[in-house]
Amino acid sequence: MTYSNSLPINDGKYDDDGRLKRTGTWITGSAHIVTAVIGSGVLSLAWAIAQLGWIAGSIVLILFSVITLLTSFLLADCYRYPDPVHGTRNHTYMAMVKNILGGTQYMFCGLAQYTNLIGITIGYTITTSISMV
Repeated sequence: MTYSNSLPINDGKYDDDGRLKRTGTWITGSAHIVTAVIGSGVLSLAWAIAQLGWIAGSIVLILFSVITLLTSFLLADCYRYPDPVHGTRNHTYMAMVKNILGGTQYMFCGLAQYTNLIGITIGYTITTSISMV
């Protein structure tokens, strides 16, 4: 398979796939990570550790952080598929699933994502109403 790196517009504002270049820095990336991590999960962390105890709570916390690290490595490896330099960019998770796995798994992934979204929405609604009381 050959890859073409030529675009009609080459003035430095566009990536090799025709989209505007990303202008993020490590500071903006860190800010996005902090805002994604700090939220209701952090608020319930103390309660979860209290329920499990110091030993089991610490082990579970470390286990979940390792799982998060591994899944972030997997997502980073799939950003450009199949070649990390010249491969097709997958700008969304669903585009990545469609390019790598194909049609049937793409549909199942979409169903799983929307089911998860609905479940999280219900959970946040219940947690909010309990917190307001």
